[in-house]
Amino acid sequence: MTFDVAVAARALLEDNWREGDYRGRHYAFSVPSPRSYPWQWYWDSCFHAIVRRRFDPAGARAELETLLAAADLDGFIGHTVLWGHPLDGQRAIRYNIASRADLMTRTIQPPLLAWAWAWAVGDPAREPRIAAHHAWLREHRALEDDGLLWLIQPDESGMDASPKFDHVWGRLAQGLPLFPMLIARNRRLGFDARRIAAAGYPVVCEVLTNVGWSLSEQALRRPSLTGALIERCWDARRGRFADDMRGAARPTPPADRPATWDTLAPLALPDLPDAIAQRLVDEVLRAPGFAAPAVPLPAVALDDPAHSSRETWWGRHRHWRGPSWINSAWFVSLGLRRLGLDAEADAIAARLEAVVAREGFREYYEARLGYGMGAHDFGWSTLLWELVDPAAPPTLA
Repeated sequence: MTFDVAVAARALLEDNWREGDYRGRHYAFSVPSPRSYPWQWYWDSCFHAIVRRRFDPAGARAELETLLAAADLDGFIGHTVLWGHPLDGQRAIRYNIASRADLMTRTIQPPLLAWAWAWAVGDPAREPRIAAHHAWLREHRALEDDGLLWLIQPDESGMDASPKFDHVWGRLAQGLPLFPMLIARNRRLGFDARRIAAAGYPVVCEVLTNVGWSLSEQALRRPSLTGALIERCWDARRGRFADDMRGAARPTPPADRPATWDTLAPLALPDLPDAIAQRLVDEVLRAPGFAAPAVPLPAVALDDPAHSSRETWWGRHRHWRGPSWINSAWFVSLGLRRLGLDAEADAIAARLEAVVAREGFREYYEARLGYGMGAHDFGWSTLLWELVDPAAPPTLA
């Protein structure tokens, strides 16, 4: 039986759709995964809306409007919005809430909302709540004058237990047993990045987050942050992007850090200089650690000592340390097509299509063997539709 990506993606997003009223607010969105992720996750909803616009523009808008409906009066929108019911006691320990009465967690995710709005709805500058959201981010997370954002926890990056954070938070890094202590410490400090930095605890200017931030700022017709990202995070000697940080538990130079996929994320920036983009393709994407796997794009290069797809006692947290993500492949494919490397982008899409046809829409895929990992019926993996039937990205002023 032939696998039809469009039919399968539409069916998944429809099956995952939830709609109702909670605490006087209306919600309508697709959960990332019915069993594993029963609420609304910020950047997942941005990806869902980008795909949903293809068959249900009104629903795509409703998904993003639901994020805005959750916003605090000052513009803050959390990593996870707990529509329908609050956290149980077990999850409350692991989630970034100040109180179990909270509607949202008090941490962020890569701020893709304005960019997703440009894909799925129209001009985000016409929606004042998006401007308010960006004002909150600039006020509370742009800790220096260059406008880039700083993170207080690994999960704010969307990369969660990536080994690139081990040297930053040490034994408190996500995926390790003491991670709840990091949450508790940040809770005591109000999840306030300026207070956390002032106390000498780690904060990170992370690459992937700032790619999303730059895309969204440009969607709002604000000045590009690509130059600032290059100035702070581009290592011209090594041809890599690497996070900047303060207060790291084990300060490590960029050359000694794991080779993780996010160094390729800036390829999605429409104004990334071609010379830098081509180096990333030639020296990273086409290198054996990223080019060799059966399933593009591994979270950690296969030839890096930090790579692992093994299941361990801390379960799926291991999945950020090796397996392949469909959303990361899509970010990279945007850059490949901008460079005119359509055949290379098509090859990535074809390999992923074959894997999803066999394994279904899973959260991740084992990079060498291609079996599905993590959650089932996973929404952001419907970005495969964008890979196999690419559309031009929105024009960013």
